[in-house]
Amino acid sequence: MGQNKLNIAALIGSRICHDLISPIGAINNGLELLEMTGTSSGPEMELISESVGNASARIRFFRIAYGAASDQPLGHADVDSILRDTIAGGRFELEYKAHDSQPRWAVQMAFLGIQCLETALAYGGRIEVECTDGSWTLTGYSPRIAYDSEFWDILKGGPDDGLAAAQVQFALLPAFAAEAKRTVTVEQAEGDFIRLRF
Repeated sequence: MGQNKLNIAALIGSRICHDLISPIGAINNGLELLEMTGTSSGPEMELISESVGNASARIRFFRIAYGAASDQPLGHADVDSILRDTIAGGRFELEYKAHDSQPRWAVQMAFLGIQCLETALAYGGRIEVECTDGSWTLTGYSPRIAYDSEFWDILKGGPDDGLAAAQVQFALLPAFAAEAKRTVTVEQAEGDFIRLRF
């Protein structure tokens, strides 16, 4: 994927997230106003509130994963907050161990890597994200790793023909890594863990 196409894809991602975050924020504000008037009770309102929270968290995640990258630093607290909100109530746990501020482009690759690992943790598990001296290691742990070589081989330079929208991260991660002059490596131990490095 050429750099120009990557930039266009990132701009589209940024535009979509930017346009969606405002109405979702407005719905959330409306729910808060209803709470103050005492008219927001019952399972229906709880479901709406939970759904809005989930949508807001996912958009914040997608804005970094698929939006325009830059050297802008992202602090540990901000990234950790986005990740905690995104995985809340999900099937796996996540620990973000990159304690220093990191450039947005690097966090973008980490988020894409997390999405790759999500596909391998279909039955639940734990993801650990570490960064030491600019080198990233993402490890997914589960007693049952769902490893589909068709997707994981793309990270090693294989063809990305026929990908569905749910697997787009497998094509974007190596493309963004190449732009950053990095190589993605995959290490897999059957039934135990799967690890990405870049």
